[in-house]
Amino acid sequence: MTIENAARRSHLVCDPAELRTLFLFEKLDDDQLAWLCADGRIEYIEPGLVFREGDPATCFYVLMDGEVRLTKLSGGTEIELNRTDHKGAYAGAWSAYLGDKADSNYTGSMYVTRKSRFYVLDAGTFARMMHEWFPMAVHLLEGAFFGNRNTTQRVAERERLLALGSLSAGLTHELNNPAAAAVRATSGLRERVAGMRHKLAMMADGKFQPEVLVTLVRLQEEAAAQVAKAPELTPMEAADREDMLGEWLEEHEIGDGWALAPNFVQAGFDVDWLEGVWGTLECCPNKVFEGAIRWLNYTIETELLMNEIADSTARISTLVGAAKQYSQMDRAPFQVVDIHELLDSTLVMLNRKLGDGVHVVKEYDRSLPPVPCYAAELNQVWTNLIDNAVYAMRGEGTLTVRTCKENDCAVVEIGDTGPGIPADVRRRVFEPFFTTKPVGDGTGLGLDISFRIVVNKHNGDIRVESEPGDTRFIVRIPLHRPEQNEEGALETQEARE
Repeated sequence: MTIENAARRSHLVCDPAELRTLFLFEKLDDDQLAWLCADGRIEYIEPGLVFREGDPATCFYVLMDGEVRLTKLSGGTEIELNRTDHKGAYAGAWSAYLGDKADSNYTGSMYVTRKSRFYVLDAGTFARMMHEWFPMAVHLLEGAFFGNRNTTQRVAERERLLALGSLSAGLTHELNNPAAAAVRATSGLRERVAGMRHKLAMMADGKFQPEVLVTLVRLQEEAAAQVAKAPELTPMEAADREDMLGEWLEEHEIGDGWALAPNFVQAGFDVDWLEGVWGTLECCPNKVFEGAIRWLNYTIETELLMNEIADSTARISTLVGAAKQYSQMDRAPFQVVDIHELLDSTLVMLNRKLGDGVHVVKEYDRSLPPVPCYAAELNQVWTNLIDNAVYAMRGEGTLTVRTCKENDCAVVEIGDTGPGIPADVRRRVFEPFFTTKPVGDGTGLGLDISFRIVVNKHNGDIRVESEPGDTRFIVRIPLHRPEQNEEGALETQEARE
């Protein structure tokens, strides 16, 4: 107790008869009431702070006269939970009977709004009283407290494993597509290179004049360069060009010209370019011209296949990078990060679940400064919120991810266009094991876990605002952490270095 708090308190005589009027003590016998008076005390406390959230829980308080205000920190701001003048209301070290097995700090703050009178019992004395007088009740309460905590932990672990399995399946599916495309392109590339070797042998057989061969090599370089800058065509434009090129190739007696036309169109070539090739090789036999066209076609196909391999492998690298960002592999648990990187990696990991029916809108405030946080755990929060949003929209709608700065907090909103959450359900969404999903579809721990990560671990705040067509979960994370956490993060970073 500080000197200032001590000066605001005065001790009074304890009357067992008055204690009996309090609902907590009305069933105690005379000896027990006398024991409470001998070991406890009556105090008058002047208006102000009685105890602060997070400080060691040293006393158990029972209100006898006056009024108290109970608060809890949320996003760095004290939120009033209750204000009461009810005689017998209690607060403080009420869980001291659990001993070292539970948190021994005050879980909230208590203020006196006017001069008030309390019965005060030291935490250790309160714990001894509970164990001596109510051993069976203590066992039942311990069983309920630790049983519920263990159940929550076990189910939460299973929830994480299920989420990990779902993410792994989605990531595997996302990786399989570009990997399969790269394998197919590699196989096709091998065939085209073999065809080019065959045509090269024919061209080197003396059928081409040296100056024609030089021109053909130049055309080959043009073809390779053109593939890289081919214009984007609409399906209708591409079909029209294929018809024109197919007819031109057929008129010039190129076998299977209709099969070659799509490659030339995809590379961005038209009839005028082919006319230029024809003019260069007009003096050569028709078979030589056809061989030259096929040689150029092999060049185009080779470039297209290499582009496909490059795109596929780049996609794989992007997915692997997103997975590492999401899991925070090889990174310190506590770090200062760009919150947008976490959100983007989560969206990539959930891409398969989003599907084609969900339109994602990002409204990022890029001026938002880096956020000190446990990055991997915040990714779990985004996963839970986005997964719930997609479920609420039944896979069709608009998912909005918005960021901004509000006071000294980074704000992240996850919004959906689902049917909304009824008012009676909104009050309970963060309760453990509460779910509106059918049996087997949810455990009711996703939002509870998210709440504990945001509120308990980051001293932040999470709340929901909902109406039909507009449901938003709003997360606030302080931009400045308490000094001890920052020092811990610095020590972790130095250890890694």
